[in-house]
Amino acid sequence: MIISRLLDGRSPLARLSLLVVGLGVAFGLPWWVYPPVALDIAAWALFAVALDLLLGYTGLLSFGHAAFWGTSAYTTGVIAIDTGVPFYVAVLGGAVLAAVIAVPIALLSVRRTGIYFAMVTLAFAQLVYFVANQWRVVTGGENGLQGIPREAFGMDLSDSFYFYYAAIPLVLLGLLGAWRVVHSPFGRVMVAIRENPARARALGYPVDRYKVQVFVISAFLAGIAGGVYAVGHGFASLQEVYWTTSGKVVVMNILGGMGTLWGPVVGAGIIVVLEDYLATAGIDAVGVVTGVIFVVTVLVFRRGIWGTARRLLRRRVREAPGPVADEADDDARSAAGAR
Repeated sequence: MIISRLLDGRSPLARLSLLVVGLGVAFGLPWWVYPPVALDIAAWALFAVALDLLLGYTGLLSFGHAAFWGTSAYTTGVIAIDTGVPFYVAVLGGAVLAAVIAVPIALLSVRRTGIYFAMVTLAFAQLVYFVANQWRVVTGGENGLQGIPREAFGMDLSDSFYFYYAAIPLVLLGLLGAWRVVHSPFGRVMVAIRENPARARALGYPVDRYKVQVFVISAFLAGIAGGVYAVGHGFASLQEVYWTTSGKVVVMNILGGMGTLWGPVVGAGIIVVLEDYLATAGIDAVGVVTGVIFVVTVLVFRRGIWGTARRLLRRRVREAPGPVADEADDDARSAAGAR
């Protein structure tokens, strides 16, 4: 029962335990998997968490987040190649531009809801794809932007193992920012908008303004992830702004569990490792295999892997006799009183 209580994730001790485990996995990942794959997991995890702020916590399904991931990837590459600044500066520059282009997209998109919102974001993402394909002088067109350097204060980061440890602080800071947003009054308003936007508006909250703000924050975090990914691979291609990239990160959220922060990280790790394993094994139909696994997982785990596991643990804690159950009942009563 103590283990269940810790994994339940609501007490300070449980959060601290999960944080320690998460940091241990983050810093030990290159020792367990191929370092470039470890970097992909970290970048995609941040990308998935960025989308989760919009999808899981605000209830807005975006099929256009590849626009911000890809814009930052190209911008980071151009800054790094043309100026020779440390890749940290280049990544932040790419993330800032991603946030800037997110403002007009958000202002036009938040006027719609549901599938209409998703289609508007997809349309803007395809516009970015068209620009990247046609602006060959800057992006390289179909050949992509190649030769992105890994410069950082004179350090030799040519080895992917060492670059991972140079880049992981950016990813962790991005994840910390997402956690801070969720566990703040702003985050509570996000959830209120997801649950009942009409009631949130009746309470005096400018719903559209909050949607624009979380959209821009999500784009900025996605930009950090895209920049790290581009520098890690040394190139940026049209694949970064293609609509399948947006679909892939949505799958990661659903697979791991929306609205949990930890769920998208788990989903990203599963998808990246699975794709790498299938490609290494010489299986051509990678998309088919991952699609089947995704469908089966969604049917079995309706709330995603992490979300379902957390729900089962909480139910087990509530049903447990003794002090643990009493503490869980106290938590439930406190939550009901807060509502």
